[in-house]
Amino acid sequence: MRGGGAVGFLATALFILAGMGASAMASGCGVSLPAGRHELAIQSDGVERSAVYFIPSTYSGKRKLPLVFDFHGSNSHPEGQMNRSHWDAVAEREGFIVMALQGSLDGAVPGTYAWNVPGVNPLPGVSRGNGLDEGRFIRDAVDKAKQMFCVDPARVYASGYSGGGRMLSQYICDGHGDFTAAGFVMGLRAGYPEQEDGVWRPRKASCQPARPISIIAFSGLKDHINPFAGGGKPYWQYGGEVALKRWAELNGCDDRESTDKGDGFSVSTYSGCRGGTSVMSYVIADATHDWPAQSIHFPLAMGGDEAIREVDATDRMWDFFRSAGKELVATSTAKATCIDTTTTATNNKGGQGTACRQPVQSDLSAPGASEGL
Repeated sequence: MRGGGAVGFLATALFILAGMGASAMASGCGVSLPAGRHELAIQSDGVERSAVYFIPSTYSGKRKLPLVFDFHGSNSHPEGQMNRSHWDAVAEREGFIVMALQGSLDGAVPGTYAWNVPGVNPLPGVSRGNGLDEGRFIRDAVDKAKQMFCVDPARVYASGYSGGGRMLSQYICDGHGDFTAAGFVMGLRAGYPEQEDGVWRPRKASCQPARPISIIAFSGLKDHINPFAGGGKPYWQYGGEVALKRWAELNGCDDRESTDKGDGFSVSTYSGCRGGTSVMSYVIADATHDWPAQSIHFPLAMGGDEAIREVDATDRMWDFFRSAGKELVATSTAKATCIDTTTTATNNKGGQGTACRQPVQSDLSAPGASEGL
C-alpha cells in the first residue's frame, strides 16, 4: 500500500509539474522571440484579423514586460499608426512590447481601415457593410498577446489616435477591464453622444466601465476634425472637456480639477480618484489633428521648471502609464532598459530619445493628418 501510495504521489506530482510547465508556456514566458516588427493573424469570432507587434531587442522571455496596444485612426492601418506614434521606438528604449490592431471597416483611402465603433456611424466614405465585432477582437487580441509574450497582466496599457481613441473609449465603456491606463490623442469619448434641451453630452447608460482606469488625453484647439469645443461630425458632438469631466465622474475623482498653463498649452488633472487612478488632459493651443510632437514642453509634474522636459505625446503617455496614473515627478522617470549603450542612436523624427540596439522604422508611410481621423 505504501509503495502504491508513493507511486500515486509521484504520478500526481509529475502531473502537477507538467501542468505548471504548460501554464508557463501558455503565458508566453520561457520562449525567446526575434526583435523588431512582425505581422500577426488573430482568429476572432471565426474570422482572421490582422495585427502588427513589436519586440524590443532586450526581450528574453524570462522577465514579464509591459504591453502597450496602439489603435490607429480612421483611414489608416497598424503600420501607419506605429510610424505616427513611434511607440516601437519608445518600446525599444524602455523595454516593453507593442501591438497595433487593424479595424474591420475598409477606409475611404485604398489600403486603409477604420473601426466599427459601437453606437455611432462611421466617417463619410467608410461603409459599415463589412463591420465586425471589434470588442471581441480586442479581447481576443489581449488574450493572444498574453499567450504569445511574457507579459505582466498588471501592466497592460492602450493608446488610441482619433478614430482609434473613439474605439478604445467605447471598449472601456463597454465594461472591458483589460487595461490599467489608457491614453488618447484627438479622440477621447465617454459614451454615445446624445442631445437634451439643445445640449450635447455623453449618454450615461452607454459608458459603464468595469473599474476605475487612469486616463490621459491630448487635444488641439485647432483640431477641426474632432473639435475640442464640440460639434463636428455626428460621431463627435460633445467636446473634449465634457468627456474628461465624465471620466473624472466615472472614476470618482474630486469635483474640481487642478489646472496649470505651460508654453502654448494647459494641463488639467483630477485627483482623489478611486483605486489610485487619475485623469489628466493636455490642451495644446496650436495643435491641429496631428500627433503632438517634440516641440511641446510637457511637464512631468504640476509646477516647477525643473520638472519640465521636451518630449512628445508618446513619451509623456509612457511616463503616465508606468506611474499607473499617480502624480508624476521628475525623479520618477525610470532609466532606459537598454543594455548595449555603445550602439544607441537618436531618433530625430519622433523626438523619442535614443534607440537601444536595432533600427526602428521612420515615419515614411503614415497617412497624413487629414487621413487618420
